[in-house]
Amino acid sequence: MRGGGLLVAGTTSDAGKSVVTAGICRWLVRKGLKVAPFKGQNMSLNSFVTREGAEIGRAQAMQAQAARVEPTALMNPVLLKPGSDRSSQVVLMGKPVGEMSARGFFGGSGGSSPGKALRGGRQKELFEPVMACLEELRGMYDAVICEGAGSPAEINLRRTDIVNMGIARAARLPVVVVGDIDRGGVFAQFFGTTALLSPEDQSLVAGYLVNKFRGDVTLLEPGLDMLYGLTGRRTFGVLPYAHGLGIDEEDGLRVSLRGTVRESVVAPPVGADVLRVAVCAVPLMSNFTDVDALAAEPGVVVRFVDRPEELVDADLVVVPGTRGTVKALAWLRERGLAGELARRAAEGRPVLGICGGFQVLGEHIEDEVESKAGAVDGLGLLPVRVRFAREKTLARPVGEALGERVEGYEIHHGVAEVGGGEAFLDGCRVGSVWGTHWHGSLESDGFRRAFLREVAAAAGRRFVPAPDTSFGTLREEQLDRLGDLIEEHADTDALLRLIEEGAPAGLPFVPPGAP
Repeated sequence: MRGGGLLVAGTTSDAGKSVVTAGICRWLVRKGLKVAPFKGQNMSLNSFVTREGAEIGRAQAMQAQAARVEPTALMNPVLLKPGSDRSSQVVLMGKPVGEMSARGFFGGSGGSSPGKALRGGRQKELFEPVMACLEELRGMYDAVICEGAGSPAEINLRRTDIVNMGIARAARLPVVVVGDIDRGGVFAQFFGTTALLSPEDQSLVAGYLVNKFRGDVTLLEPGLDMLYGLTGRRTFGVLPYAHGLGIDEEDGLRVSLRGTVRESVVAPPVGADVLRVAVCAVPLMSNFTDVDALAAEPGVVVRFVDRPEELVDADLVVVPGTRGTVKALAWLRERGLAGELARRAAEGRPVLGICGGFQVLGEHIEDEVESKAGAVDGLGLLPVRVRFAREKTLARPVGEALGERVEGYEIHHGVAEVGGGEAFLDGCRVGSVWGTHWHGSLESDGFRRAFLREVAAAAGRRFVPAPDTSFGTLREEQLDRLGDLIEEHADTDALLRLIEEGAPAGLPFVPPGAP
């Protein structure tokens, strides 16, 4: 039996599609339905490794957790990982198949072929495998909640669309368009988005969902009535602005548990001191969600920095992952951050490198794959030599460090040869400088507390980790809050009808339509 479905589109990037999709998934699973998330094509540097060793966007992994199902490659068959403003690595069904220019991917000429899997690399050629994944999920679940990308009204990309109206049309999915009213102009966005779609596409746009509203909703209602008069489409809910939602979106520094630090007062420390963490905002930063578990700890203040003077008073400096290790290394040197990291190491002050950040802390890098820069000297803070392999390592390792069990995931081309120091996960430690390829290790509660105790001791801080902070529990609470937002502020009966029955017949055409 084929399950129901819904496409959550947005008026813009970062309108809230990811969180709304997660919220709908959590609401539906609490109703007893089997539900799965889906995004045909994702562009993100924040990714995750599934249990079968497939790389997908972290947003879809988070949505799977909201749906209480194990994430799989079916949920995000195409992932684009930018390596520059003009090119991305193409990941198909969880495995990298090559680099491609934007023009080459979206249908123009240029760009290297990513191999036979893409049959020339055109986005339109991925339509059939993307639809096959969606149909397979619909055969397994009661409902599949699809997330769009950017805006469905990107008329320059409609011909080869495999993530917005392209799949909505093929699968006859009803569409709800989300708009961020906090940015302003949401009525124009809703109207303009609808009016730039073809009559066939418009017939599937059932209505709208307002996101991030502050104030008295009765003041908004006249505008919603006028929008209905102009488009013939209703608004399915007005979601209030919610602070500190700890979820994983695609990119940007506005999201995840770190947002709690930026938007609200950090929970007071258990000990006498706070612990200050500075994260180097390296180019092409990936999986910056690694520091979310630190930000969840009472008394830990996390900030992103790009100047050497911002490292001076930090108790811990994190050099995070990146899709451009050699580029990040050059950036650290150009900004003067490399010199400050060397001074910290000499003084025994804590530094943690994760994945690409671990690689830049080593002695030598040989890269003919990612940057094609060849031999490059690293910062020399760890006895490590890195050689980039064409085959990407995708793994879900489990191990032990500091006497505690640790789980993580690996996503990297760099192969590290550790030539000394003290063993630390798959990397090493020298004094107060630590390095590992493992993402997500700090989500292991016992290990995180042990690590922070070591950091506090090296930094001379009277910081004490809270004995009962559970990152997994906090994540579940955040996902429940998303479900609550949908349940309390959206017309869930109407949404359920859409999912089960599709878009209502007779929705009016809003001119002028697609050019």
